Amino acid sequence: MFLKCHSRFKDGKEHRYWNIVENRRCGRGKFVQRQVLYLGEINDSQRESWCRTIEVFDENRERTMPLALFPADRQLPNFAAGFGVQVRLKAMELHRPRQWGACWLACHLYEQLGLDEFWAERLPDSREGTCWQHILQTLVCYRLIDPGSEWRLHRQWFEQSAMADLLDEDYSLVEKNSLYRCLDKVLQHKEQLFGHLRQRWQDLFGARFEVLLYDLTSTYFESDPVFEETDKRQFGYSRDKRSDCVQVVIGLIITPEGFPLAYEVLPGNTSDRTTLRDFLRKIEEQYGKAERIWLMDRGIPTEEVLAEMRSSDPPIYYLVGTPKGRLSKLEEALLERPWQSVRPGVEVKVLPQENELYIFAQSQDRLHKERAMRRRQLKALWKRFGQLQQMKLNARNLLLKLGEAKGRYPAAWRLIDIQLPEPTAEANSTFGFALNRQKLRQARRREGRYLLRTNLCGREPAELWEFYIQLVEIEAAFKNLKDDLALRPIFHQLEHRIEAHIFVAFIAYCLHVTLRARLRPLAPGLTPRAVLDKFATIQMLDVHFPTTDGRTLILSRYTHPEADHRILLEQLKLTLPAQPPPRISSRGKLLSQT
Repeated sequence: MFLKCHSRFKDGKEHRYWNIVENRRCGRGKFVQRQVLYLGEINDSQRESWCRTIEVFDENRERTMPLALFPADRQLPNFAAGFGVQVRLKAMELHRPRQWGACWLACHLYEQLGLDEFWAERLPDSREGTCWQHILQTLVCYRLIDPGSEWRLHRQWFEQSAMADLLDEDYSLVEKNSLYRCLDKVLQHKEQLFGHLRQRWQDLFGARFEVLLYDLTSTYFESDPVFEETDKRQFGYSRDKRSDCVQVVIGLIITPEGFPLAYEVLPGNTSDRTTLRDFLRKIEEQYGKAERIWLMDRGIPTEEVLAEMRSSDPPIYYLVGTPKGRLSKLEEALLERPWQSVRPGVEVKVLPQENELYIFAQSQDRLHKERAMRRRQLKALWKRFGQLQQMKLNARNLLLKLGEAKGRYPAAWRLIDIQLPEPTAEANSTFGFALNRQKLRQARRREGRYLLRTNLCGREPAELWEFYIQLVEIEAAFKNLKDDLALRPIFHQLEHRIEAHIFVAFIAYCLHVTLRARLRPLAPGLTPRAVLDKFATIQMLDVHFPTTDGRTLILSRYTHPEADHRILLEQLKLTLPAQPPPRISSRGKLLSQT
């Protein structure tokens, strides 16, 4: 990198502007120059009418003051004796490169949701001057941009980011104990935040809340201490395939567009079928009674709760999947019903029942996917059985290896009949297997097909099917929470901080959803993570210019946005803020590198 000056004539006068540029290889051994930082105009004339000043914060006087900058190789004009400063351009140094662009975008999303105003009312500064709302904003932006532990935020990430510049804070903001103490203060405002977010979704994107998606997931803990029965950390069915770890269950409610409306943290051994009634009451208490439509997977509602939903006033509508056992009971009646096309490759059969409607759907895409998965599993299991027949195993070791194969290929295992050896016989002499063709034919008939159940009896089948496939939104929400925002695993030891950790991840997900909603009409294939990664390439540096009087002029500058950045800024209707004002150190004072 090096300094470069360019001239521009304006009003009959020559103005010289200074930039930091770098040479970049563009192929075939050629180099092009790219502007990295714009430093502004430095006076190169002794004529008073041409002199320009800038506002600089004087660390000695602790106030801003106008200064006129002149190169060190030019004599300071007499008229600038009181406010002129000569800078040594050739002694320029670059300090503290830090990530700025993604931090700025995250803070913009935070303010767009009105979270700065929301928390300003509920998290006042402490008597010692600790700004809790800025600590929370840092925790949320950190979770969105580069998630990790609070210890990593304290020791590494904050110093490598520009959050201090954006919030006008210093390193003391992320003192380790302050981060944990902030988690202790936020959870009590969860219900109020749900109401605030609902209004913001409606104001920003015109969101509607007649259709709600509900599902549950689990997240685990690496530690395994002994917990009391009242503790939410318990063993249970693990969707993360970590049954060896204690966990908590998270129930989430979102709209079809993905806007989160509410969530709840439940004990890790909670059964899905016991949660729906409490969530129905929770939404009704917070947002009032209304004719809402609930979309759920087959394992959540019970017959008793569905009956309560049908008899409520006003009625609560539902559209849920059904267990395969119910399909067996209705199979004969469905055979007589005609197929109706709802879209290319998707057909449905409609079967009215008492106050309900059953929709039997088949999808060609889903059929090909499930059939390929079944064939792949069956081929692999068949090959494994052939290998076991060639091994010299006793009965006990054979059973162990069969159990391993069953856990690896559960879908194919149900289609094969196995002849197990007698306990006293040699395993290889009596072990056999054969394909159960009747079960295979039954599996083929059900591949790509599923049965839905609803009390929306007056709706068209195509509309109901479109409703149901929106459940992929909540699956995507869980995937973003667990993978992109690194919700799991959880390392906190105190139960209320575990819930606060999930609460911070939920707020970060709200920023993620806001960015995705803004991108959707512009570029549906562009993900929030890709945009954050692109903006993360905009860095901030401190440019140090020694002066001839022993001081140092410091210009904190974010790097010049490239073409991709400018396109995103234009499409998202965003404007980068002005560069931070310069600072000048006191005479003889050593500069801190933090």
